[in-house]
Amino acid sequence: MKSMNAVSDTNQRQDLYPSRISERPVIIERKDPVVYSKWSPASGISQEQSDFYHQQGYLFIESFFTPSEVKEYRDELKQLWATSRQSDASEVIREPDSEEVRSIFNVHRSNDVFQALSTHSKLKNIVDYILGSPTYIHQSRINFKPGFTGKEFYWHSDFETWHVEDGMPRMRALSCSIALEDNYPFNGPLMVVPGSHKDFVACVGQTPDDHYKDSLRRQQYGVPDQDSLTALVKQYGIETPVGKAGSIVLFDCNIMHGSSSNISPMPRSNVFLVYNSVENKLQSPYSGQQPRPEFIASRDE
Repeated sequence: MKSMNAVSDTNQRQDLYPSRISERPVIIERKDPVVYSKWSPASGISQEQSDFYHQQGYLFIESFFTPSEVKEYRDELKQLWATSRQSDASEVIREPDSEEVRSIFNVHRSNDVFQALSTHSKLKNIVDYILGSPTYIHQSRINFKPGFTGKEFYWHSDFETWHVEDGMPRMRALSCSIALEDNYPFNGPLMVVPGSHKDFVACVGQTPDDHYKDSLRRQQYGVPDQDSLTALVKQYGIETPVGKAGSIVLFDCNIMHGSSSNISPMPRSNVFLVYNSVENKLQSPYSGQQPRPEFIASRDE
């Protein structure tokens, strides 16, 4: 249930991106910058890469991490996979139709190797440049897509959920997907709708209490309606940035993205690190509900 204090607090704030409050979906024009800094040679990416991210909402960088770094991260991932299969920790998320591990959250706090990865100087330099300030980890997780059985992640804008359920005020966050296996067009890679970060799709349906307990396995609220999604794809198309292990995809918090099931023999495992500006810290959720747990949405740097 929504508390009176939470509702009052929500009503007093200007909500630039209202969602899940109307019976009909609507597309709202983005009101925030995409790249928050002026480019310089110290930005960590080229002027062309910066311009591409601004226009398309994502950036693919091949071989960002060295083979030795990839091996270290992959070895640690395999160890986490083995131990998590028998774990009942809240951070371990199962597939919707089985007990196979789908994701492990909060790895930047629970694991020394991934904690070090989250503060990798070369990566942080680029992230801080794009977001125009020091940043912190809003969320971290490993997503597993084993061969033949890895399930899909339906189309969504991360910001819609982070705004409504976590209280993230503005579009000043981004995700970094780090490939620890080779990503192919056929093993359930990340798909993005390039340019869709300019449009916010306000979704329908009131959010149930403790929605995260179901949504992390299969999201049903905060997903775009088919008409809005069709309009975005007709306007912008779909791209699948794929490459070898060690490659990364940086993508804006509001870009529409998803991935299909993996029915190929080739596994796909990625580390996701979500960076938020220290000037964009979480407030109370715009839904007026209780905040999601810390392991999903950090309120402490």
